[in-house]
Amino acid sequence: AVAEVHLRDDQYTLDHMRAFGMYNYLHLDSWYQDNVYYVDQFGRVMNLSVTLDTALQKPREVFRLPADLTACDNRLCASVHFSSPTRVTLSDGTGRLYLIKSGKRGNSASEKWEIVFNEELGSPFIIAHSVSSVKSNTHSLAVLLLRVEKDELETKGSGFHITLEWVTIAEINKEGDHRYEIIKRRVLQGKSVPHYAAIEPGGDGLMIISHKPFKFLQSESDKLEETDDTKVLNEKKDPLYYWQQTEDDVTITVHLPQDITKDDIKVCFSPDNICVTLKDKPPLMEGKLYSSVDHESCTWIIRENKSLEISLLKKNEGSQWPELIVGDTRGEFIMDSSQCSEIAESLMHLTSEVMNPNPEKENPPCNAQELEECDAFLEDGASLCRFDGDTLKVTHIINLGSNQYLFSVVVNPREMPCFCLRHDVDALLWQPHSDQPENMWEHIATFNALGYVQASKQDKKFMACAPDYSYAALCECLRRVFIYRQPTPLSTVLYNRKEGRRVGQVAKQLVATLEANDPILGFQATSERLFVLTTKTLFLIKVNSGN
Repeated sequence: AVAEVHLRDDQYTLDHMRAFGMYNYLHLDSWYQDNVYYVDQFGRVMNLSVTLDTALQKPREVFRLPADLTACDNRLCASVHFSSPTRVTLSDGTGRLYLIKSGKRGNSASEKWEIVFNEELGSPFIIAHSVSSVKSNTHSLAVLLLRVEKDELETKGSGFHITLEWVTIAEINKEGDHRYEIIKRRVLQGKSVPHYAAIEPGGDGLMIISHKPFKFLQSESDKLEETDDTKVLNEKKDPLYYWQQTEDDVTITVHLPQDITKDDIKVCFSPDNICVTLKDKPPLMEGKLYSSVDHESCTWIIRENKSLEISLLKKNEGSQWPELIVGDTRGEFIMDSSQCSEIAESLMHLTSEVMNPNPEKENPPCNAQELEECDAFLEDGASLCRFDGDTLKVTHIINLGSNQYLFSVVVNPREMPCFCLRHDVDALLWQPHSDQPENMWEHIATFNALGYVQASKQDKKFMACAPDYSYAALCECLRRVFIYRQPTPLSTVLYNRKEGRRVGQVAKQLVATLEANDPILGFQATSERLFVLTTKTLFLIKVNSGN
């Protein structure tokens, strides 16, 4: 039977359910057609590759996990990810990561799994994604590990946080001995299990769709550097000068040190610039003025309270200056009360004392009464973020709003997985292209009305679509599988009765009921078939008859 791991009593949050309780135990190898794997209770990795429907083989063992899994108390389900046509990353659910050289898979003659790297990486995790790349003749692998960890410091909330660890393993050649070693470990932390998390093909960046934001945890040295910077920012200095303005002039006030006399002060005016120096020190104020002044009429005096007062006459009367010296933030603008009330008055028409004083004025953009119960999202506002691998900073952030995340699918294994979002009633499939900054997410397919249809399936567990977009499918926790085909032209003539127009295309939907009493644990779609895994049975549903 499949090595299903049930949630323990201390794994009680929605995040545990999302990450581990709804885990897809069936793994599709996108590099080879119709090739699936699962891990059984003996820790054997079993493979089923379909070449002919008439000659279905029994699942065969391709690898056996070395450790005894039942001995570990807090283990998670074993997870598998196919990084390249000959490399597999594998976790046994106890916190150990295996990197495997598999030979060409899906064919018993060439497929031979051997461990090239295995290491204990801390608390148990599941593999979210992995990519394999070769740069300057060095083979490296980037793996993304997902954990739900107890948060000791948190008093409110679930008491857990999510970590995504990005591990880079590279082949190191020491005196002719080829070994794989970890060269980088970076950790992101967030407060919700990501819907989608994938590493870019070259291993240079990361994309995450999640309800709550993720951010990189810094190493100690980075933290120290940052605290020095923040200290400098936090020590807020008094303004160097204060300035006021009317429609015609600008007045600047500078506090002078004790020992400064009239002869120590030098003020230079020009139509667009000002420069103030005290004694032989570097200029106190210097730079381009926001607007031109009548430099011949500008004056300065020393007041009794040891302050220098400079008066500038504006060339363009009536204009308000947003700043005094362009780009200089060391001064403070002081507004008098009459100016404050003028501004308040000018903004008066934008506000109102009454809530929505004139509701009939415009049609409301959305009528909440028209929404059905299934249209309400539990979590409004997931966002899509791209992180740069070198700087660890977010380079792109997109708020998905009501474009609910539905599922992800690998269309081309050399590219990142695609993700499907709900747009109104439809479902749109997006392909990320990390190497095309101006077209980073390309819309590649649409499933009409799928957004609407899936919302009414309250018991749905998994969703998928064919890599050639010919159909989408979803399954419930038990027995039922729904298949939605794309519209196809009709061979016969069909009219819409109500409107009397001829219908050119029809999209068919099918329901399959499995003869099984066990819950569905895995679900994968290929262009021709749908694979459905329960605890003790693997079902194949032929959806398309091939070419």
